[in-house]
Amino acid sequence: MERLDRACGNQNKASKWVREAIEKVQRLPFELRGIDSDTGAEFINHPLRDWCEKHQIKFTRGRSSRSNDNCYVEQKNYSIVRQNVGYFRYDTEEEVYYLNRLYAYLRLYANFFQPVMKMTEKKRIGSKVQKKHDDIKTPYQRLLESSYVSEAQKKYLTRLYKALDLLHLKQKITACQRKLFSLQKKKNVKNKNLEETVWNF
Repeated sequence: MERLDRACGNQNKASKWVREAIEKVQRLPFELRGIDSDTGAEFINHPLRDWCEKHQIKFTRGRSSRSNDNCYVEQKNYSIVRQNVGYFRYDTEEEVYYLNRLYAYLRLYANFFQPVMKMTEKKRIGSKVQKKHDDIKTPYQRLLESSYVSEAQKKYLTRLYKALDLLHLKQKITACQRKLFSLQKKKNVKNKNLEETVWNF
């Protein structure tokens, strides 16, 4: 799962947007039982703690300046988020709109069509580290094999998978990316012109 403060493509990291993102994560095909956040103020606050207590969700946090505590999340931030939207700052209403659309398509693409390996064993033999991985599968395939997912949810996911068109999905993703990069380019040109105007004044 990616970081929740990016899950909804909001304009800032205010705690209310984080709660909104968590509520959207509730569409997971299994029960959300815990949240392990970083130490940012958008997570460590009374409203979010109260929300977790109300919904009986265990709330823990990683250690300060130890990104490896959430290494799987940080890895997905790069492989899914950064590789698809770059490192730009999207903070206008129009950018947020297209960012949310892009995330909606990426969610389907990554979960249904992007196979991943999971490490099953890690051993150190002298100075070498030996790793073993399981078979390559998509998150969708792993859910179908999971005992934590109900049969009704599995049937729903199967219907959704059969209704998806990979080519159409990739076209939608590319269209959103082009729109975002176009908006970013226009904004940068505008900001540059503003800086030059201020400097000349």
